[in-house]
Amino acid sequence: MKKVIIIDDEPLARSIVKSFLANHADLELIDESNNGFEGIKSIEKHKPDLIFLDIQMPKINGFEMLELIDEEPGIIFTTAFDEYAIKAFETSAIDYLLKPFTQERFDKAIDKWKQRNGTNSTVDSIIETAQKQPDEDLRIVVKDGSEIKIIPTDTVLYIEAYDDYVKIHTKEKYFVKKKTMSYYEKTLNSKDFLRIHRSYIININELTKIESYEKNSYRATLKNNAKIPISRSSYSGLKEILGL
Repeated sequence: MKKVIIIDDEPLARSIVKSFLANHADLELIDESNNGFEGIKSIEKHKPDLIFLDIQMPKINGFEMLELIDEEPGIIFTTAFDEYAIKAFETSAIDYLLKPFTQERFDKAIDKWKQRNGTNSTVDSIIETAQKQPDEDLRIVVKDGSEIKIIPTDTVLYIEAYDDYVKIHTKEKYFVKKKTMSYYEKTLNSKDFLRIHRSYIININELTKIESYEKNSYRATLKNNAKIPISRSSYSGLKEILGL
């Protein structure tokens, strides 16, 4: 018996999935959640084999929720907004169900999951190839211990590469997140954030000084007195943005 969780903020959508699941005796619905925060708790508690996940939900969306889970269950997305889906789902997800969907379409998604032996492409792959979601350049969702925090990007001082993760530096502290530097280079507003080194992206509004540092090299000083190296290839671009 495979364990299933439904995560969707619409009661009607959850009830439809439940009714369709009733035709699959080998699948057991063990929990349902109406938002991403509760969904994370449910996944951590029950460790399901498969989740039906809505994309557009209050507080945090489905993609942001996936970034915060440690285990990787099978994922079938349910969405009313196909413009958010196609690129990611065609390359990475097991399947997606465009609301409203039929029992036949639902069964095909289940069959597709079973044909993959209940496995899923990595969550990282789904997230990295997803189309940009609304407000994604305005906030970063992180897990801080048992808490989930939403960080407005205008409070970010700089982002630092950290092995397979990044450190999101704020005035309060830094937060570790499993993302790539290239992801944030593409996602964050280029008017406010600039990658000045392969290991650093800075908030230009936090910049106070550029100075020579060692031979033919420069570094940036931020308002919190952080010293950030500037690569040779980025130096001219930074001067241009600053009008120097």
